[in-house]
Amino acid sequence: MAERKSAVKTKMRTVSASGKRTGGIELYLKRIFALMFGAVGVTALAAFATMATPLWGMLFTETGMSALFYILMFGGMGLAIWAQVRAFSMKPAMAAGLLFLYAALVGVVLTPLLLLAVTHNPFTILAAFIIAALMFACMALFGYKTLKDLSFMRTFLFMGMIGLILVGLASFIWPALLGGTFGSIVCLIGVLVFALFTAYDMQTLKHAYAAIGNDYQKNQLAVLGALHLYISFIAMFQYILALLNRNN
Repeated sequence: MAERKSAVKTKMRTVSASGKRTGGIELYLKRIFALMFGAVGVTALAAFATMATPLWGMLFTETGMSALFYILMFGGMGLAIWAQVRAFSMKPAMAAGLLFLYAALVGVVLTPLLLLAVTHNPFTILAAFIIAALMFACMALFGYKTLKDLSFMRTFLFMGMIGLILVGLASFIWPALLGGTFGSIVCLIGVLVFALFTAYDMQTLKHAYAAIGNDYQKNQLAVLGALHLYISFIAMFQYILALLNRNN
């Protein structure tokens, strides 16, 4: 009887520990997605505020985009890179603040693309958001559930992202570069690259949670993960919206 009671107690402790681990990673993922979707909300508010005020006019000149637009765009890119490098050297609250600041800058920079869509077909904004959200959800779930190691994609994904950045920079010098079929191909590649990044990042975040035992570092990691997933979601939305408005 004593042995039986001991076995029951051992089993109960095991189940309890398993429940804590499950609850732990669930809370961790909830924190990541709360931060990520909070950042998406900040982007939407920043874009709306920009379009509803004279600020949007400051983003344009008679010949193209203004210096302010480029300062905000490259400043945001620099901020995102710096935040990722220093992710484990700052407090989670500060890192979250930088995430929302970056999200606000992205909202302002997205304004020209959104204004184009609003002018010609506002429905494309909703359509792009829904498509991006569905793709994001499917790829995030795949990355979390799959037993296949996705680390083999890392090099190809980073090469693809660098290629997209270089093409984007080149298009500022030669705007016609993204016209026609080539522009559509770039948009499709962009959607594919960041959809795969979503799956890769989700699996990486899952494995990192199991490897890190410090709750403080897990909070830092949650903010970093939210930033990565936010970038992938916004990039997919941007490329899909650009693809839907190619004829404009």
